[in-house]
Amino acid sequence: MQIELLKLYAAGVPDEVLPEIKELIARFLLKKAREESGKIWLEKGYDQGTIDHWLRGE
Repeated sequence: MQIELLKLYAAGVPDEVLPEIKELIARFLLKKAREESGKIWLEKGYDQGTIDHWLRGE
């Protein structure tokens, strides 16, 4: 990914576009993290009771 970002800079991407690219990357990584955490959540059989248990420190 770093190489691809360097290619963008080398291609002369305007500075005003960079925040947009940063936002796209952040959204992509957030989506992947949510998907992975959802899989783990299901695999482990977590539910609202699990969260309540964690919040109570039990």
